[in-house]
Amino acid sequence: MELSQSTRAVIIGAGPRGSSVLERLLAHTAAAGHPVRLRIDVVDPYPAGPGHVWQPGQSRLFLMNTQSFYPTLVPQDPSLPAPVAGTTFDQWRLRQQQDPLAALTDDERAEIAVLGSRDFPSRALYGRYLRSTLADLLAKAPAGVTIEFHETSALWVRPAADGMFDVGLAAGETIRANSVVLALGHIPSRLNPEQRDLQDSAARLGLQYFPPAAPADVDWSRVPAGEPVLVRGMGLNFFDTMGQLTEGRGGKFVATGNRLEYDPSGQEPLIIAASRRGTPYRAKAALDGYYATSVTLRYLTEAALGRLAKAGIRPSFDHDLWPLLHRDAIWAYYATLVRSQPGAVPDAPEFLAALEEALQPHAHSAVKWEDGVDSVLAVHVGPRHRLDLLGLAAPLAGRSFASRAEHDAAVVEFLLDDARRSALGEDDPVKMAIGALHHGRALLKTAVADGGITDESWVAGLRGWFESFVEGLASGPPAVRSEQLAALARAGVVSFVGPDPKFGVDRKAAEFTASSPWVSGPPATARTMVEALAPGNRVSANDSPLLDQLLADGLVRSKLMMTAEGAPVESTGLDVEPHPYRPVGANGTVTEGLFVLGLQLSSAQWGTAIAAEALQPGGPAYASGQRTLHDADEIAAAILRRA
Repeated sequence: MELSQSTRAVIIGAGPRGSSVLERLLAHTAAAGHPVRLRIDVVDPYPAGPGHVWQPGQSRLFLMNTQSFYPTLVPQDPSLPAPVAGTTFDQWRLRQQQDPLAALTDDERAEIAVLGSRDFPSRALYGRYLRSTLADLLAKAPAGVTIEFHETSALWVRPAADGMFDVGLAAGETIRANSVVLALGHIPSRLNPEQRDLQDSAARLGLQYFPPAAPADVDWSRVPAGEPVLVRGMGLNFFDTMGQLTEGRGGKFVATGNRLEYDPSGQEPLIIAASRRGTPYRAKAALDGYYATSVTLRYLTEAALGRLAKAGIRPSFDHDLWPLLHRDAIWAYYATLVRSQPGAVPDAPEFLAALEEALQPHAHSAVKWEDGVDSVLAVHVGPRHRLDLLGLAAPLAGRSFASRAEHDAAVVEFLLDDARRSALGEDDPVKMAIGALHHGRALLKTAVADGGITDESWVAGLRGWFESFVEGLASGPPAVRSEQLAALARAGVVSFVGPDPKFGVDRKAAEFTASSPWVSGPPATARTMVEALAPGNRVSANDSPLLDQLLADGLVRSKLMMTAEGAPVESTGLDVEPHPYRPVGANGTVTEGLFVLGLQLSSAQWGTAIAAEALQPGGPAYASGQRTLHDADEIAAAILRRA
């Protein structure tokens, strides 16, 4: 049979999202029913599959934030063309335990040998999975498909004749293609004014300043042993920093009785950690799956969202969506409290009936539902057992400390309590309230996508306060990290600045400074400072030659959103038109054949940093779980339609 007219596509970005587009192109080509002549060029300075973030050679101390059962590169939706090869990460892990690849290193074999479905893999091992899956895909590529990898950067993309594109590579080559996919992932970002000032001061005073970066890109050996180092940020990058400066320098965590202790190597610095809350992210609960099975959303449901849509209501996050999810978190907490601590509520059936009535969304009630809930709690639940949901994200709020040592002791107490709750899993009321937020977040991702909520509530509500709130509760590290941090604090290796820290430079003493208004005593000082933050994911602050060129030429533009006051604000991502996602240019037109996937969709989708979620037997299958893979599938289909 004759092959169809040749199609050429360029995928810029060879990490998981770019690899997903490649995988979907192969799947569609194989399912076409006739031979297709397709040329795919994949452009990335980093090796294809792992891309920048997931390189197999990085430190094995860098752990994933999800367990083995979670991630996948290939879709599991029977409505999509079947993959030509590949499995979920967990299936790949099991296969390697039974019949390991000859190419696996000794370190990879050792990790796989003891890695369970509920364990947290290293990012290096996930990178090996991505590389292995890509190799399997290439081996099964249909006839007529040619794939070439260019380990270099794309510097520019410009329209050419007849609806084609020219892609200029740093290596000097220019590729002409029918379609271009921007799967750029984490792009370099310019520093904000405060960070630039800190960096400039460090250069003038002979200090060391480490700007936001992927942890695997940092030369940690430059942080001197035995000296203080200020670390700003106590999210996920903080735990990577902590690991490199402790275990990465030969220290060891030792189980002693029922708690963890730290045996220092003597090569550690004194880590002085700071964050707005004064505490790190809460740790994940020990669960059998990604979502708590004892939690079922009762208020923020598909049916509730459908009723809003049927009524023609474009919901506001704070007014329409958050009150429903807030109810779910309250119910999850008290239902778990009654089940796991029978003595906490004297008449549990009467209490739950009254609480259920108070939580009902009464459309025409003039009474605030929160007041009704408070009335029920005042009758049935003592103060010690009541939930302060918003307070969970700021456990030290409202407290003052006479010294850093007093504050350190309070943080250690918080860490150990949080780790204890994580170990209780489905039997801890706090973790199940957070579990409801986690369920709700998955549903919200679909509800708010593509203009599903008003601009002003996206800016002020969803991104303004809820995102940081829910990430601090539901996106934390494994519980062992909390136990390790407590052990490091007890060993004197880690100390904490306190909530609402202020950073500066003492130019006379040639030192960075950090202090908290809630902690008495002199400021913490150090000659080294680390930003334990990921580079900002803002299109307008990018430091990418390619994205700068696309913006300058008007092929793409940042998405503008309107605040409640009617003022336009530049959001984080590109302005795009679905589906598939194509960038809107400076003049408001859409360029056909140019597609966007991943982090630069952060103004059309919420939660773009989350990888694709494998289906779990018995677990909920939220549409957002494999959204990225569906986006990649739509792009692949559109590319082949342009043939």
